[in-house]
Amino acid sequence: MEQEEKISAKEPLEKLRYSDDELREFKDLILEKLENAKRDYESLKSSVTHSSSNDTEDTSPTFKVLEEGASALSKEESGQLALRQQKFIRSLEMALIRIENKTYGICRETGKLIPSERLKLVPHATLCVEAKNSRE
Repeated sequence: MEQEEKISAKEPLEKLRYSDDELREFKDLILEKLENAKRDYESLKSSVTHSSSNDTEDTSPTFKVLEEGASALSKEESGQLALRQQKFIRSLEMALIRIENKTYGICRETGKLIPSERLKLVPHATLCVEAKNSRE
C-alpha cells in the first residue's frame, strides 16, 4: 500500500476537463470572436446583395464586359467568404454549447484535454493536434 501511494504521488494527475473559471475565460473569448464574426458576415452578405448601398450600381447598365466579369467574380468570392464565415459562426456557437455542457476542450477522438494554447488560437477546435495530424 505504501508503494502504491508513492507511485501515485509521483504521477501527475491528468486533467479531465477545464475548470469553471477556465471555461468562463474561453466563453468570453468565444463571445468576442462570435461578435466579430457576425459583424464580418453581415458586411460580406451586404456586399453580395448590395443591401447597404443606395447607389445605382445594381440598376445602371454596364457596357464594359471586363468590369461586369470582375464584379461577378467579386460577388462570387464574397459569397464564398460569407458561407465560410457562416460555418465559423456555427462552430463558435457549438463551442458555447460544449462549454455549457462542460465538455469543451476535450478531444473528440482521443478524449484528452486539448491544450489551452490551441484553444486560444482556435477556440472552436474539437481535435487535439495529435488527432488532427493523424487525419491528414
